[in-house]
Amino acid sequence: MFETTLPLVWRLAIIFVAGVAAGMSNGIAGGGTFLSFPTLVALGVPTLQANVSSSVGILPSLLGGINVFRREITNHKRLLRELSVPCVMGSIVGCAILLEGSNQTFKSVVPWLIGAATLLFAVAPRITKLLAKRATDNVNPVRRRTLFIGIFIASMYGGYFGAGLGIVLLAVMALTLPFDIYELQGIRSVLGTLINAVAAVVFIIRGHLALDAVYALLVGSLIGGWLGTMLVRRVSPKVVRTLVILVGAGTTIRLAIGT
Repeated sequence: MFETTLPLVWRLAIIFVAGVAAGMSNGIAGGGTFLSFPTLVALGVPTLQANVSSSVGILPSLLGGINVFRREITNHKRLLRELSVPCVMGSIVGCAILLEGSNQTFKSVVPWLIGAATLLFAVAPRITKLLAKRATDNVNPVRRRTLFIGIFIASMYGGYFGAGLGIVLLAVMALTLPFDIYELQGIRSVLGTLINAVAAVVFIIRGHLALDAVYALLVGSLIGGWLGTMLVRRVSPKVVRTLVILVGAGTTIRLAIGT
């Protein structure tokens, strides 16, 4: 399946470890796709197939955020139900654009996407600080419409290429919602999981997955996500963030040179 001389058992072991690392990263600081996607590419999986396989494979790791922020999520069930519509629609549109396009087109676009997502991930702490300082005023109709449009566009991005999706969602909510950072993190966890779940269903139906890689990532990211939520208050997020940024930058350069 993979264009590499490594034996299958070693390839699966590497992907499993990448899944654990991606899951831990998502549980602690986000950015797990920056670890799983380049691993698949390095093992010879075509970039488009690596993207969809990574999106499906790391889905279990996203559930930890829902558990961590379940109290904040409970307070915004109505808003989450309303936002689920643009999330589902946007994710489906993004998936359709991805699957109807060519692998070469995706290869040309993906370095820019990873580069932009890496930069956004790098400045995420600044976004977090800005969110924490926001005044708690009401959501007026203009900001409400902006919220729904922004979530739809973010969901399209998530369906097409999910790296950095959580930061994109936070950026949209920073402009439109008056909640504190923990509430926004909880909402982001639910929306991000929904967007990725919809994309996963589409990708499974269309059959564009590297199944061996997906299985290894599913198990690895499930374990990693659990470990990440256990360690979130014990491991410095700065260390994890630095690793994710370095991997994202390296992947951007490698793919840009390769295309």
